[in-house]
Order: sequence, then C-alpha cells, then structure tokens
Amino acid sequence: MAINWDDSLLTGVDDIDDQHRELFRRFNNLLAACNQGQGREEVLRTLTFLDDYIRSHFHEEELMQQRSNFPDYPAHRAQHDNFIATTEALADQFRSEGASLGLLVKTNTTLMEWLVGHIRKMDRAFARHLNAGRTAG
Repeated sequence: MAINWDDSLLTGVDDIDDQHRELFRRFNNLLAACNQGQGREEVLRTLTFLDDYIRSHFHEEELMQQRSNFPDYPAHRAQHDNFIATTEALADQFRSEGASLGLLVKTNTTLMEWLVGHIRKMDRAFARHLNAGRTAG
C-alpha cells in the first residue's frame, strides 16, 4: 500500500523535490506503522511529525510563490489549506477509532490521490513559473 515516488513527480526545483520525497517517505512510514500494528503512541507521534512537516513544507512553498509573484498563489494556498484539513480529519479519526483497515485504505487513497495530483498539476505549474522567471532574469 506504499505511495511510490517516480520521476513524473519531479518539479525541477531541488528544494521542493527533496521535500516531496521526504513527504512520501513519511507517509509510507505512517502507513507501515499502522499496517504493522505498532503502538498507538508511535502512530500518533508519526502523525504529529507529518502534520508539522506538511505545514512547514507548505509554508516554504507559499513563500517562494509570493516572492516570485506566482499568479495562481491563492488557488494553490487554498489546496494546501484543504489538504491540512483533510489530514487533520484523518488524524482525528485515527485517534477516535484506531488503525482499522478501512481507515488505512482511506488514508492511503486520500494521500496518494491528493499528493500525486497536486504535485503533477499545481506544483509543476509553479515550478514552470519559477524556472521561467530564473531564465528571463
């Protein structure tokens, strides 16, 4: 049930690509912890770290967008805000229900679809904007 990284997810912006790889690694650690029946505390610790990392990554990405006058910044930020709300809801569900098979499938599907889709569409569009500005300047 792992979320696999491949080169179709590269944006061409090293800092962003490195952070995306780390997000994939952390999501997979979370899924593995749930799958292996690791203790509730370990899963909660991973969820907390993941939430912090997502917020930090989104903040850095949004600062880059603002500095480069990215025209789609408001829509991009709205997607980030929606994803944070989604991950918070999944974490709340885990806290109340535990790591059920249904929750694992829902988490994997949600994270994979959103993250892969967001990177391929929104983040790559931002990278094109950023790289165009670098070559024009």
